[in-house]
Amino acid sequence: MFGDMMGMMNKIKETQAKVEETKKRLDSVTLLEKSNDELLKVKITANREIKSIEIDDELLQDKEQLEDYLILTLNKAIKKAGDVNEAEISAVAKDGLPDIPGLTS
Repeated sequence: MFGDMMGMMNKIKETQAKVEETKKRLDSVTLLEKSNDELLKVKITANREIKSIEIDDELLQDKEQLEDYLILTLNKAIKKAGDVNEAEISAVAKDGLPDIPGLTS
């Protein structure tokens, strides 16, 4: 019984280490999100850190339009990054967790 418990604890520690490694790796995964007309481009990491924003000169003429573009495009970029992050972390965690009755979906 204690052997099983120790094995389970070791597996959980290994999984935690793999999750941390994955989080670090996701810092280097860069995603690009663009407005539909490509007047605004946002680069973001899979850990949701914005790396750059490119704004076409056309958008600089209208403050309200630029604000709308920023909100829409940044929200899409953050969602895309969150989806990638969640999928990667979930895959590592699911793969490394021991089979515990009642916790599997």
